[in-house]
Amino acid sequence: MAPKSNLGKLDAIFSAVLALVCIGAGYVVFAATGTLNRYTKELGGPAVNEPPAVLVPVQFKNPKDLGVGKLLVASPNLADPNFAKTVILLIHSDDHGIVGLILNRRTNLALSQVLEDLPGTKDRSDTAYLGGPVEVPAVIALLQSKDKVEGADLIFSGVYLISKKALLEHTLAARPDPQVFHVYLGYAGWSSDQLRKEVELGAWFIFPPDQGVVFNSDPASLWPQMIRKTEQKLAGNVAPGSESWTNAGSNVPYRR
Repeated sequence: MAPKSNLGKLDAIFSAVLALVCIGAGYVVFAATGTLNRYTKELGGPAVNEPPAVLVPVQFKNPKDLGVGKLLVASPNLADPNFAKTVILLIHSDDHGIVGLILNRRTNLALSQVLEDLPGTKDRSDTAYLGGPVEVPAVIALLQSKDKVEGADLIFSGVYLISKKALLEHTLAARPDPQVFHVYLGYAGWSSDQLRKEVELGAWFIFPPDQGVVFNSDPASLWPQMIRKTEQKLAGNVAPGSESWTNAGSNVPYRR
């Protein structure tokens, strides 16, 4: 159970802002109350078969395709425990750096614990996600909405980023359905050159934006699902001029 925080100090925490300038992104995020347990849930899924000789090009392999809204899927060969078997939504990209949220590492902490001092969280049993290894006390949320969300950043069609305390409070007060509202602790960040190099080495697959992936109801099975998409056999022969390829990262000496 998370310890009760001092309400008198909460506003000071927010105004002092654990302000992330997410590698130049300019996002303002704030510290979560409560104690974050180390994420320990086993992420393993069904064994992934060896890629067939002919693959469907359902994902991109060009680093130039990196951008806000794109999905990163870790190669089976990526062994870094911070990112092994992860699916990541990119929420910021510029010449200074790239920022993303890990979508498939759900913690056992209910929002009523993580955000215990915010109105609208008292009875929320839906749990927070570990968004990445950087600034884990920071809180960022994603909301799926057909209508424009004032004050939020549009990541791609119908998906908004919430990074300000007032807007998060307003959103929680509306009691959003957990199926369209996820809260993340921390984030993942790279320099632009670093992530592009990792893609070139085959450490990541790049997929187009997909609401169903971002708000998948079974995050533990998300990575195996995405990996299977990279290995689907073509139903017929490869059309002339079409591109077939295999994972280039079989022996990537991955280090961070």
